[in-house]
Order: sequence, then C-alpha cells, then structure tokens
Amino acid sequence: MSSFFTVPASQRKRKRSDPAPAGSKKRSTAAAHSHAHSAARRSERDESISGSDQDSDGERDAGFFDEPEGSEASDDDDDDETAAEKRLRLAERYLANIRNEVEEDGGFDAADVDRDLIAERLKEDVAESKGKIYRHIAEELDFGHASHVFSKSGLQKAVTGCALRLPYAWTVSKDLVVEKWEIADPAIYNALEPNQPTNIARRRNPKRLCWRKGNKNMKGDKDYLGHTGEIISIAVSDSGRFLATGDKHARLIIWDADTLTPQKLFTRHRDAVTSLSFRRGTEQLFSGGADRAVLVWAAAESAYIETLHGHEDVVIGVAGGLEVNQETCVSVGSRDRSARLWKVVEENQLVFRSGTNTRQKGLDKLRKGRFGGTTDDGPTANGERQEEEDDDVVYAEGSVDCVALLDAGLFVTGSDNGALSLWSVNRKKPLQTIRLAHGRDPPLPPEEMSANSDAKSSARPGPKLPRYITAIATVPFADLILTGSWDGWIRAWRVGTDKRSIEPVGKVGRIPPEEVDGTTVNAQSSDTMAIMRGIVNGLSVQERGERGKDGLCVVAAVGKEPRLARWMTAKAPNSLHIFEVSKKALENGISGVPRDEED
Repeated sequence: MSSFFTVPASQRKRKRSDPAPAGSKKRSTAAAHSHAHSAARRSERDESISGSDQDSDGERDAGFFDEPEGSEASDDDDDDETAAEKRLRLAERYLANIRNEVEEDGGFDAADVDRDLIAERLKEDVAESKGKIYRHIAEELDFGHASHVFSKSGLQKAVTGCALRLPYAWTVSKDLVVEKWEIADPAIYNALEPNQPTNIARRRNPKRLCWRKGNKNMKGDKDYLGHTGEIISIAVSDSGRFLATGDKHARLIIWDADTLTPQKLFTRHRDAVTSLSFRRGTEQLFSGGADRAVLVWAAAESAYIETLHGHEDVVIGVAGGLEVNQETCVSVGSRDRSARLWKVVEENQLVFRSGTNTRQKGLDKLRKGRFGGTTDDGPTANGERQEEEDDDVVYAEGSVDCVALLDAGLFVTGSDNGALSLWSVNRKKPLQTIRLAHGRDPPLPPEEMSANSDAKSSARPGPKLPRYITAIATVPFADLILTGSWDGWIRAWRVGTDKRSIEPVGKVGRIPPEEVDGTTVNAQSSDTMAIMRGIVNGLSVQERGERGKDGLCVVAAVGKEPRLARWMTAKAPNSLHIFEVSKKALENGISGVPRDEED
C-alpha cells in the first residue's frame, strides 16, 4: 500500500526552483548539505510511520479483530487495498464477530443486531452529545395501569419535597425531619419463588430506614450542624453520594446520603433556601434562595464557587444542566415571571419573560352540553348563562413556580394559573402553553367569597380557581413530562415530534375497581375520584434497568399544606407515594403494536 509517506523522496513531484546565482557557491553548498540532511531524516520518519502502521494493524488483526471461522485473508490483497477499503474490511470483521457472539448466546435476529447494537446506539450517543431529545418513551409506557403504593410519614406538618436515587428515596418536611426510604423493586416482589407460599404478600410499600431531626432552638448557633427552620428544598446527586437540603433560616446542609450524616453547613444565603438541584452526572450543586440569588457549590469539596444575580424576586425553582461538559442551569423567579438560563463559565444569562393569561373559555365550550341548554323561555338558571358569564374570566399568571429541563435547548415551566409552558433557548416566548393543565377547583360557596353576612343569600356561586402546578419532573433527553398539583393525580405529557408542542398522555395510576351492589365499577372514569389526597409538593422520577427497559419509577411527596406557605389545607395525611410504570405489552410479543387496554 503506497501513500505520500511511503513514496521515496526522489520520486515526489516538486516545484522547479530557479537556478542559484553564480556568486553564491558557498550558499548553494550549505543548502545542498541541509537538503541532504533533511531528506535523510524524512526517510527515517517514513520508515517509522510505515512500520508503526504495520505493527498496529498486526496487533488489531491478532486481537480484537480476529477473522471469523471459515474466512480467509490474503496478504497480497492487503498490500493492494486502500485505506478506505481497509477500514471497511475491519468494520465488516467487527460486525461478524458480534454476530458470532450473539449466536453463542442463543441466536440473533440480524435486523435487531443492526438496529439495536449499531445504528440506534450510535444515533443516541450522537444526539446526547449534541444535547437534544432523542428518546421517545411516552408512548411506550403504560401509565393507566401503573401500580401504586404509599406510606404515611406520621409527621404533623407537611412533607415539602422528595429526591430519588434507586433503590432509595429521601423526603423532607416542615417538622425539620429528613427521612430515608427504601423502595421495593417490582422485579423482586412480583417474582414467585418455588417454595414461597402464594398467600404471603411481599413488602411493596416504601420502608423508612433512618431519619434525622433538627432543633429549632439552635437558630443562632452557627456551629450546630443541623436544621433550625422548616426544610423546604432537597436534591440528591446522580452518584447517590451527596444529599443537599435547605431550610427557611438560610441553612444549606450537605449530607452523606447513605447514612444521613451531616458533612457541611453553608450559611452564605441571606434568606430561605427555596430550591436545590445537582447538575447531571456531577457533584456540582445549584441553590436558589429568597434573597433572589442563585449560588453554585461543589459538594465533593464542600466549597462555594460563585453567585449568580439577576432575578427580581424569590428564586423558587432551579434545574441543573444536563450536559456534563457545560456548567449551566435554569431558574425561575416566582413573581418576576421570568426564567433564566445561566452559563456559569461564560458569565452570562438568557432571560425568558412569561406572563401568560389563561381563559377558561375553551374549556367551558367543551362542557356546555352537560349544563343544560336554552329553552323558549331563555337560558336555564344554572346552565348556559352561567357559562357565558364565566367565559369572561381571565386567570392572570402571577408566579412561575417550578421548572425542569428536557435537553440542552428545551425546558418546561409551571405557573400558579395552571399553565404548563414549553420553552426553547432560541426563543424568548414559550413555544406552546397548555392552559389549566390540572383543571379548576369547584366554585367557591357564597359564604367563603365575602365576610358580608348577606353573601349567603346570593344565588351566584364564586369563581372556579385554577389549580397551581406545584411540581414538575422530566426524564433527561426524553419526551416525557410529569406534573403534579392537588387534584389527586400525576399527569403525563409528551413533547411532540416537532419539538414545539406538548400533548397530553394521561393520568398516572388508576383507582382499583370497587364492588357496588354486586357490580364491579371502575372508579377511574369519575373525575371526582382521586388516587391521592393532598398537595404534591415534590416529584421525582428515575428509569429502571438499562435505558429504562424495565419501566419507570415515580415518587411523589404529598403534604397537607403547600411547600412554602399555609394558604390552604387539605384533609389528608402526609405521605410518600410510589408509582411503578411498566412498558406496554406488545401484541404477540414481536409486532410492536400496543395491546388494547382492558378497562
């Protein structure tokens, strides 16, 4: 095989140089000596390069790229092939080795090997390196048949957040308590052992392993390594080594996630630590506070790095970047109604202004048929006229409460008017906004609208207030979005194929059928029923198995009060809810067509 490096120097084409002047004999002699010396060095270099190529090729051929049985290779052909032909030959040999290995494991489908092992894996690696959504898992998951278990925390005050790193979950509460839970694996409790009686139920509910409680009387003691105020934020690193919690007294504590041993206390925030998030795949921590600042920390070194200023109100939500090689995060500023993308290394930020108004007109048009229609005497008292009056109600966005990243260029936010918005880093306005994502509360009774004693005599009910989006969770580089509120359901959404829209997928879980007068009734069809009672103050999700082949685990922290206030109270216990979402069954196991759900 010949190339530029192996052709002798005497045979290479060179530009003809002008003859040297007669009076420069000494210079010509020196130039000739230099040229001869450089030619000798070039010849040695050519031999070394050619020899290294042959050595490296020999090592590869003798090792990983062995010829499969029944094939022959000719040394004469190798000498005449080009570099491109050699790369093609080695690639074909590599694929042949993979097929041989799969055959030894019990057979293979050539299409599956080519698609799963080669094409799909390369596409996913390239897409993730570019920071784009490349996994479409929302349609593969069976949310309607997700299993549901829960455990009551037994605390008096509300649970305010949760963090998940399988097989463990952590929760925090306003009682100054940090708890660690063990999540049961469905593959274990669903398996039937040969000698295990079938009538013995295995543990499925989360089990509390340990807990730590702070002391509110130690507020002024900076040496006290614990919380002194209501704990309102929590995050765990991807490695599962570090747990971070923040309270209303501006205390940020780094814990050993395994033993719940406090390692470091930070008091650099000047007000409550309202949000925490680790950057994916790293130990870098972002914290947002009521002092309108975003702080950057190194959990492994227990060190402060930098402060990011720009928000005009409380930083109520923060999401660490998904790319390991880029230090970025997204934060939302509550009533400044803005989201900001921070680029730490470049020391700049992108500002996204929200302020979406939500009308209930579109929703009510779909429901007019259930309220009665007009008659010859005019509209009914509680029917169409009331709906027409409600059409003029506008729900203004007062606060952006939560945020989550989908990939390096897309993120979602939830607001206090029930709006779920999809954003792109290349556009200042949302790509799409879902109005009233979790619906509205029933109309307020007249006596609750006003302190006036004559309010009870009013026949007009109060307005239907929207349900806030209190929690958001996403799967990195996937098209799935999960949201929570106080309507009793976790709702699933997916990003459209155009990556510019959001589509509803359904509710997570279902209420088991009940026996009513000897008849089985599926309670899921009724909107008045709910699978959870309380306010979803925290939401966390993680895939089971390699690349989510075993489904999805969803953890929700449900409290009887909102995370940051007490403006409403639900008659429900504080609890931790676990949903195990499996993949949809395929027809005949091979076609890829989802099985029709039997309700």
